[in-house]
Amino acid sequence: MTTILQNPLTDDVDFNFYLDRLSTLLVERALENLRFEEKVVRTPQGNEYHGLETRGETSAVVVLRGGSCLETGLKRVIPDCKIGRLLVQSNYRTGEPELHYSHLPHDIANHSSVLLLDSQMSSGGAALMTVRVLVDHGVEAKRIVFVTLSAGKMGVNRLVKVFPEVKVVVSTIVGDYHERWVEKRYFGC
Repeated sequence: MTTILQNPLTDDVDFNFYLDRLSTLLVERALENLRFEEKVVRTPQGNEYHGLETRGETSAVVVLRGGSCLETGLKRVIPDCKIGRLLVQSNYRTGEPELHYSHLPHDIANHSSVLLLDSQMSSGGAALMTVRVLVDHGVEAKRIVFVTLSAGKMGVNRLVKVFPEVKVVVSTIVGDYHERWVEKRYFGC
């Protein structure tokens, strides 16, 4: 799927289809990092089945605008997921990330897991800021799972060095300072 997404000859309909499919797989992979507890249910045949259910509520925070590309996959896996949004942009003079917008679920500090969605991460500056915002709102770092399609090695290393308890789910490791292109292609602008 990554080859199809990277190919500039892939038409827009196929690009969006495969990006949605890959985002579904990434969210499913991210769910492997959640906390579970045992649950016993009675099957239609009258047998006991010993399975698992997630412990507590899972929410997601979309880093605008790139993280919006992953929402279709999120909704396929967790249809009733509460979603927050953060807008982080780099200052054109300093290159430092700046928080421009924040709308988070009011009870996010009580959620057992928070998926942080962004389509791409290069240097990790925006990722560090978004994790810091969540931590400042009472979310423990160990309950955050950062989900991205592509990430630079430097960005991943910076994120896990500053927040070693944050889990990271990445489809593809790319060169550092990779241009943001996924959301442009996905949304057609």
